Amino acid sequence: MFSKGQLIFAVFFVIAFSMAMVWSYRKDIKVHKKHYKNTFLIIIGLFLIVAIFALITFSLH
Repeated sequence: MFSKGQLIFAVFFVIAFSMAMVWSYRKDIKVHKKHYKNTFLIIIGLFLIVAIFALITFSLH
């Protein structure tokens, strides 16, 4: 299916990409705390909207 070289490249790519993502997130953690606080309220709001639409849909049928 995949050659040995392709598998080795995939493993190294996943490791390097994961490390770059962690490094980037840690570098920007102060910015995230400043600009993205209270994002859990948005998640709760979206969940409530979906739940309300589901309740309306199931109550009409």
